[in-house]
Amino acid sequence: MDTLKVLREYFPTAVFTGKCLVFISEDWRVELTEHKESDFSKSEKQPSIIRVRVFKKALNGEFVAGHYEDFQLDSISELAEQVEKYVQMAVGTNLREQ
Repeated sequence: MDTLKVLREYFPTAVFTGKCLVFISEDWRVELTEHKESDFSKSEKQPSIIRVRVFKKALNGEFVAGHYEDFQLDSISELAEQVEKYVQMAVGTNLREQ
């Protein structure tokens, strides 16, 4: 959750649910969730995996899960930049301006 809390400051339009960061518009829903590496045999601490899930609103008004991508970058600023770029390409809108 630590990485999501930092990303929340980078994306001021996001809502933090306690479990994930959510961006929502009339046609799209984007969720960012944090997953920790569970392999304790590794000597170095790996950065968290941030999963970005994209949902599109269907004709019946419900959001349908589309695709997702996992990001695992050491630098928070690079992580935020790459997530923002990915979502912009997927939904065609700027996360910071929603």
